[in-house]
Amino acid sequence: MNINSRVPVGVLGASGYVGEELLRLLTRHPGASVVFATAESSAGERREGVDLVRIADAPFPRAEIVLSALPHGVSARYVNEARAAGKRTVDLSADFRLSPEAVYGLTEVTRPRVAAAELVANPGCYPTAALLALLPLAQRGLIDQSREVVIDAASGVTGAGRTPKQELLFGEVAEDFRAYAVGNEHRQLPELLTTLAREGGFAGDLVFTPHLLPVKRGILETIHVPLTRLLDRATAEGIYESVYHDEPCVMVMHGGLPSLKDVVHRNRVAIGVAAVANVRRPRLTLITAIDNLVKGAAGQAVQNMNVMLGLAETTGLVC
Repeated sequence: MNINSRVPVGVLGASGYVGEELLRLLTRHPGASVVFATAESSAGERREGVDLVRIADAPFPRAEIVLSALPHGVSARYVNEARAAGKRTVDLSADFRLSPEAVYGLTEVTRPRVAAAELVANPGCYPTAALLALLPLAQRGLIDQSREVVIDAASGVTGAGRTPKQELLFGEVAEDFRAYAVGNEHRQLPELLTTLAREGGFAGDLVFTPHLLPVKRGILETIHVPLTRLLDRATAEGIYESVYHDEPCVMVMHGGLPSLKDVVHRNRVAIGVAAVANVRRPRLTLITAIDNLVKGAAGQAVQNMNVMLGLAETTGLVC
């Protein structure tokens, strides 16, 4: 593709872990040209061949589409500035995920809506992995909604962002493994419940407990699903294969379960299933893995951008 035919893209918040990943993907994207990228404390520095500017100096008119990796609670203001300038936007923060203003950008599920959207709210990293695993069962009425779905999820430390915090220091995280937001109070729970209800007709309960892994990147989720009828492993794998066989960024494991090595540095969700023995009522265990910085954030944002611009969906991505 000729560089003159590349779509001009602006990036807000390019100095955090997600913003850096986004800038890395976009500067290597054959259909995009980064025309500006913002940062505050890093303004004036050069990253991935792009000079970082303060957000007050962002030249919105130069971009056709703007992707925001600004923090939660900050992003909405500047996304709305981009929209006021007539720009289509993808917001990677939580600010619009529950808003009727935005299309929820779980690409494999909401693709037709993403294509026509002016504003896409990129999903959270934990919900991306959980929703792509749970929705095929919910849509088929296979989840027993009288019992709780239990999600135990573990994430690398980049999921907590780049702001220095004592509990995220190497000496605190290394050789340790701990839960947080215990008691079903994580901020992404409403996102999970809302999307499962809207896209899968699910009206039951979720119990979601995140954990901090002593690794840089990656999420592994173990999801315990109560079933309305018994499913053996082959039948369950067949359901997922029928749903995702044409999806380039979803890998359904056959006869095995995913690990972080299957997904790091890839825009991929890996899903594995296991039948549950020695219980009185039918259950299924799902294991899902993603890279929290790629399919859980920057990669999915680029995937959504590609859909919005009518480009091949995996352009600039490794799935």
